[in-house]
Amino acid sequence: MPEIDDFARGLLEEAKRYLEKASESEEEAAVNAHLHAALMLAFCSLEAHINAIADEFSARPDFSAHEKGVILEKEVRLENGEFVLSNTLKMARLEDRIQFLHFKFSAPLDRSKPRWSQLIEALALRNKLTHPKGALDITEAAISRAIQAIIDTIDGLYRAIYGKAFPAANRGLQSKLTF
Repeated sequence: MPEIDDFARGLLEEAKRYLEKASESEEEAAVNAHLHAALMLAFCSLEAHINAIADEFSARPDFSAHEKGVILEKEVRLENGEFVLSNTLKMARLEDRIQFLHFKFSAPLDRSKPRWSQLIEALALRNKLTHPKGALDITEAAISRAIQAIIDTIDGLYRAIYGKAFPAANRGLQSKLTF
């Protein structure tokens, strides 16, 4: 799955670059557009990383049909007395998928740590942007915290699943891109 891994990392780099561009911009409309793009691309990256992990491990025999259903976001049906995955989409909350992966590969996720509350705050911010109910005041500081929470979440998954750090984590919010 190197293609999806590269794509997921690329999305994160784009998100970080849009955050940098927001700080470089002077026009309010440009700042807001860059911040919105940064937040949404960061979440696209997180989802892509989780989907890559799910695809990689879904073929393992030690995953039940229900576990595969959660990580692949597929409906599980009972057919001929056996639980099987269908091709029907069955959405699972992002938080649930993250917690399940930690539980399955390592230990239950410690939701009392700041990392978890920062991700929940980032999700709330994303939801406000995705489902607006009025004007939204998004700040560069809030987007910086959200992207860092996503980086920390991916790093936590890498450590739990692969036993090593997420390679891009040590760069923090600095992008490799220059557009």
